[in-house]
Amino acid sequence: MTVVRGDTALQRGIAPALLVCAAAPAFFVLEIPWLGWALLALGVGAAWFVERGRVTASAPSLTRDLSLIAVGMLIVSIIPLAAELDNLAMLRFTLALGGAVVVPYVISRFVYRDRAISFPWRTHRRWGRLQWGWLVAVLVLGWLILPFYFITSGVYQNWPVVDTPELIVRLFVGVGAVGIWDELFFICTVFALLRRHFPDMVANVLQAIVFVSFLWELGYREWGPLLTIPFALLQGFIFLRTHSLAYVVTVHLLFDAVVFAVLVHAHNPGLLPIFLV
Repeated sequence: MTVVRGDTALQRGIAPALLVCAAAPAFFVLEIPWLGWALLALGVGAAWFVERGRVTASAPSLTRDLSLIAVGMLIVSIIPLAAELDNLAMLRFTLALGGAVVVPYVISRFVYRDRAISFPWRTHRRWGRLQWGWLVAVLVLGWLILPFYFITSGVYQNWPVVDTPELIVRLFVGVGAVGIWDELFFICTVFALLRRHFPDMVANVLQAIVFVSFLWELGYREWGPLLTIPFALLQGFIFLRTHSLAYVVTVHLLFDAVVFAVLVHAHNPGLLPIFLV
């Protein structure tokens, strides 16, 4: 649920939230860990400073919620995000990304004793024509745009060569797993926590900063942000409209299915002759 705050409260809170979210490009784009640590500390500290004596039992604490986002980002930042498919790399990703979701949830639920983070998988409402139509559109747009982006920019080389059945299977599992994690962390954790303090549009822009920065280090570079920024914002918007984790995950997995096929195609020309590039 979004908590509507007065203009003064919004102005006080936006600077700390921006500092915390700005740690993402420090960690994942600039790759300067100390700067990320400093921004997280400044953001959480600033939130505590502006909230002194103002938090009531019925109001969510910005300090607590920003601290949960900070913990998640710190956990993700401890590993390199370059795509690798060996056993150790996949274990490293599993532990770090899994911890970035689980640890903030556990702190929120059992230390702060609130339910700020939840994972609403089903809404018990059928998907309408617009929702089914968007799923088809995601596949068509991905088929048209992603091969051009990955191949002409050369960013497909940020992913390892997949030229054996085992590596192709590992890539499929890895791409899908990270896609699901994206929605668990960026939407159900970061976005959900920010919505408790800011209007939906503001919270969506803030979560997109974190989302796009992560995708940059993961490999979506060159002019990739022209694709990942709208995608991150759309995922937040779709979640607001559907309140369904299942739906945003489905959208993401369809998108990632095209990403997977493009990467296989780029590393093995002629193996999947279904693209225009």
